[in-house]
Amino acid sequence: MAIPRDFINELVARIDIVDLIDVKVPLKKAGKNHSACCPFHSEKSPSFTVSRDKQFYHCFGCGAHGNVIDFVMEYDRLDFIDAIEELAGQLGLEVPREQGTGKRRDEGLSRDLYQLMEEASRHFQSQLRQHTDKQKVLDYLDHRGLSEKVIEHFNIGFAPEGWDGLLSRYRQNQDSQDKLLTAGMVIENDNGRRYDRFRDRLMFPIRDRRGRVIGFGGRVLGDGTPKYLNSPETPIFHKGNELYGLYELKQRHRDPQRVLIVEGYMDVVALAQFDVDYAVASLGTATTAEQFQLLLRSAKEVICCYDGDRAGVEAAWRALETALPLLKPGNQVRFMFLPQGEDPDTMVRQVGKEAFESQIDDAKALPEFLFETLAQRHGADKGTLAKQAISLIEKVQDTVLQSLLLENLAYKLGMNGADELKRKLGFSSKHQGQTLQNKALKGRGTPLRLAIALLVQHPMLGEGLPMQPALKHIKMAGVDLLIHLLDITRKQVKNSAQLLEQYRDAPQLGTLKKLTQWDHQVADENLQQEFRKTLIWLNNQYIEQRYQELSLKQNHTKEERIQLSKLIAVIQGQS
Repeated sequence: MAIPRDFINELVARIDIVDLIDVKVPLKKAGKNHSACCPFHSEKSPSFTVSRDKQFYHCFGCGAHGNVIDFVMEYDRLDFIDAIEELAGQLGLEVPREQGTGKRRDEGLSRDLYQLMEEASRHFQSQLRQHTDKQKVLDYLDHRGLSEKVIEHFNIGFAPEGWDGLLSRYRQNQDSQDKLLTAGMVIENDNGRRYDRFRDRLMFPIRDRRGRVIGFGGRVLGDGTPKYLNSPETPIFHKGNELYGLYELKQRHRDPQRVLIVEGYMDVVALAQFDVDYAVASLGTATTAEQFQLLLRSAKEVICCYDGDRAGVEAAWRALETALPLLKPGNQVRFMFLPQGEDPDTMVRQVGKEAFESQIDDAKALPEFLFETLAQRHGADKGTLAKQAISLIEKVQDTVLQSLLLENLAYKLGMNGADELKRKLGFSSKHQGQTLQNKALKGRGTPLRLAIALLVQHPMLGEGLPMQPALKHIKMAGVDLLIHLLDITRKQVKNSAQLLEQYRDAPQLGTLKKLTQWDHQVADENLQQEFRKTLIWLNNQYIEQRYQELSLKQNHTKEERIQLSKLIAVIQGQS
């Protein structure tokens, strides 16, 4: 279910990017633009600029750029939907949803569930301080070495024994009871009797990236089973999309250098107790693509921590297969294996922070783990090893990493570099076509590139422009993008930020963002004139192209003879 495009455009139009950023990063006027030291990397001299005209920001140091939505996503580490909701909240607007093929989400229900889950979290925290059985829980926490500060940071609580500790708080409110059932906090048996899901457990609230409680993990205090009990899937909790401790991590580190992913809640909390406060847990599931994307948006380096037994290696391999297609330039994924029988909780208590972090530093790089595992699986069977490796390497989008993996594979197969390997094994990158398409727009100073750049930087150039039917017949890489831009800008598009928002999930977005910063050296008073010149040049390309086609053809139709005569007249008139 999508957010209407018109609503997104309205947000981008109504929120001034200079005002938005200035609240978080104080800006100084610098000519037509505003500047500051970049909030996304360390620097001493300002290279971060914000344009009120374009409603766009760009850092000449690290390359960060975008509109108001991009800034909120990058600065506050929110995904697209959460960023839209954050901006809409600043304007006091409700975010509408378009009815798609799936089931419509009930926004009112979601708000009620978030409120109930927050109330449940506060209830469990109060029980840890007030319940008659609190001492056994406090003794347990003391035994685990958890300080008051860490307990408070993670809002750890206690669900006492009994069937209705939470449910009884809403005994007079049937609607809230029904919603507790929907939120997974209450279970209903075949006889219609309802009771608390979590009983006699240490409670770990799970928060989303905006800090809202969406579920719980409960650890048994005695010898009961299961040892850990998680909230079920609900309208607001999808465990494959969330990571325990990510919100808490962001409270301590706005821009963490690395994130350690572990398996359990207690691992995250125990590591934080020892100041290894950049760990998150995957909520008892194999790490999903959505979770990896969250991790890679949070930090450039992700370390996956597993047991050193066979099951741990298999889990790490599944994580590698999930991560490979998601990696972008600058991302690193490494793999850390603990001695058998140990977990991060026990290990950090045993060796301390310095020794534990030394093991993190020694974690295996992705290429090392990939080829080491393939060698163990396939031994001397180089043919199978090569086939398996190629199938994985073909999925990699990061061309630098892909080249590194190919060179490693060529060395292990005794070949003379990646070129020989590609030739003999028939390697083909699935991302080659897109790269070639982008290169077509990088020819410095071509009229097509200038036309696209001018239109992206000054969308009003396309407003009311007559249709350009000849463009559809030109055989030139990148012309389709210009046609689409012209279609958009004929409508009312006020600035670059609104225009680029139309391409948020499109492969051309990176190219267009670069062109917003390209110095085309056209003075403001000449923009209209130079843009028209590029269109004339492109139309002339069609005339020449069509003339070549017709002049080489034999046995023209009557219509083609007439068209050829007209083309000759036009060409003669231009000369």
